[in-house]
Amino acid sequence: MESIVGIYNSLVDATRAAAILRALGIPENRITVLTPHTPETEIEATVPTTDAEQRGTGEAIGGTVGAAMGVAGGVTAGAAVASLLVPGVGSVIALGLLGAALFGAGGAAAGALVGSALEKATSDGLPRDELYVYEDALRRGRTVVIAFADDKLLADNARADLARAGAETVDAAREEWWIGLRDAEHEHYSSQGGDFNLDEAQYRLGFEAALHPDRRGKSRELLGSSLETRYGAAAATRAFREGYERGQRYQVIIVERYQPVTRNEKSSRRAA
Repeated sequence: MESIVGIYNSLVDATRAAAILRALGIPENRITVLTPHTPETEIEATVPTTDAEQRGTGEAIGGTVGAAMGVAGGVTAGAAVASLLVPGVGSVIALGLLGAALFGAGGAAAGALVGSALEKATSDGLPRDELYVYEDALRRGRTVVIAFADDKLLADNARADLARAGAETVDAAREEWWIGLRDAEHEHYSSQGGDFNLDEAQYRLGFEAALHPDRRGKSRELLGSSLETRYGAAAATRAFREGYERGQRYQVIIVERYQPVTRNEKSSRRAA
């Protein structure tokens, strides 16, 4: 299974891209659009519902917070819109079950809604190593399209069509994310006596390893030999270890910075 990802500046462009993917023959249940919390009126304008598919509150999906709602039109019958509360990001709208699965507990969304509609092969192939890149894009107000194709040729054609439709690639978004952090990490590592120019690749590898959903909040000691199994000799280097610790710290800071405001807190602020 080949994954296809494009990052867009608007929901309109992203839903257009999803339509391109469907036209290429990629099934609806293998396409998702993730967008920062968007007013319901904009969702309805972009993804119209039909009288036959009335909205209704469904089960919460996986480890997320929100309700799933059946929609038709732009996403077609049998798909779903889920309002998700993602730590470190805030409210996210997922058009399609893949998005709910991506942010679900353990990488697979629980419950009958997802279990009956999401193929195991697709669920197992969700690109969770890149989750931090999607989260960063969403924090910056961008919209992410994710899809799966059965073969490399179809995936390559889909990626080319998304690029022509204005998509930024995950690789480009990842580099942009790191550039934003690089100076601070350079300063930190240098202050510890390290040679950042020499060790940057291993430092960054450790930093990104800490951001995988299965490792967040987990020390290297707690993970035991799994890091060595995954990253080989690099995991034993000082640069990797320093990067891993900084990646863990980064995740804590991001989550604290983007704590959602509760309804009670909003009321208190208005009263004040």
